[in-house]
Amino acid sequence: MPNAGVPMTQVVMAYLDHLSVERGTARNTLESYARDLRRYADHLARAEVTDFRRVTEAEVAAFGAALREGDDEHPPLAVSSAARALVAVRGLHRFAHLEGITDEDPAREVRPPTAGRRLPKALPVDDVLRLLNMPAAAGKGGERALRDRALLELLYSTGARISEAVGLDLDDVDSGERTVLLDGKGGKQRLVPIGKPALAALDAYLVRARPALVGRGRGSAALFLNARGSRLSRQSAWQVLKTNAERAGISASVSPHTLRHSFATHLLEGGADVRVVQELLGHASVTTTQVYTLVTVNTLREIYAHAHPRALG
Repeated sequence: MPNAGVPMTQVVMAYLDHLSVERGTARNTLESYARDLRRYADHLARAEVTDFRRVTEAEVAAFGAALREGDDEHPPLAVSSAARALVAVRGLHRFAHLEGITDEDPAREVRPPTAGRRLPKALPVDDVLRLLNMPAAAGKGGERALRDRALLELLYSTGARISEAVGLDLDDVDSGERTVLLDGKGGKQRLVPIGKPALAALDAYLVRARPALVGRGRGSAALFLNARGSRLSRQSAWQVLKTNAERAGISASVSPHTLRHSFATHLLEGGADVRVVQELLGHASVTTTQVYTLVTVNTLREIYAHAHPRALG
């Protein structure tokens, strides 16, 4: 090893390249890791650690504490965000050790904080139906209403993430087979079924709205287009969901994943096997999907408490 030391930035760049090229890590995850590792670099700089090989377990643990408590430069993070940042740091040090950059892995014994299991928020079926009908009910009609209705129907019918929906091209939807090809996290594709109401909404949009929209742009192959004929952005699609939820009078907190959570919960309540839902959602592990079973159990418990004459006895 040369005596000049190994700069933090050099190792971080190599690690992010490794995640992108060899692991196929999603862009959003890479951006989050880059932010977390910049914060880690600031922490080490304030501790006057300039050689990455000289990082000790104590410094990694101190960074973990600073994530939760905050410091002079950064506010404290929520448990989930602090855990993600420490995961990024642990991955960085593991990579550096395996690549022979460092002799030891100082982060190996430093554990991320564990957050309490948060239950996904799903809307009742009636609220979902009101939300799906809202673009047409708003009375404005036109290209945007047809597009928004098709987008919302597709999100609920397939359980797609918003980023997956806006990433669709025209040939990703097979109306004959009633399937949609989604590009998930890490570049993993999955084929999911789509229901007849969603297909009908898509057909109305494709026939009566998209031709006018695409004419304003440069012939984009994207399924969902904005007013300029370009691919609809993730932020704009999220705004479509938020705006129509407000118009529908939905008081529950609505997130970009609201229809995805509702899709999973309603499937399980309808008797779907958790592993089938896992495949539909594109979860790598069934453990991630099983959190939705807690939602359905809680619903059953509430119904039991109100309906059974001896439930509260």
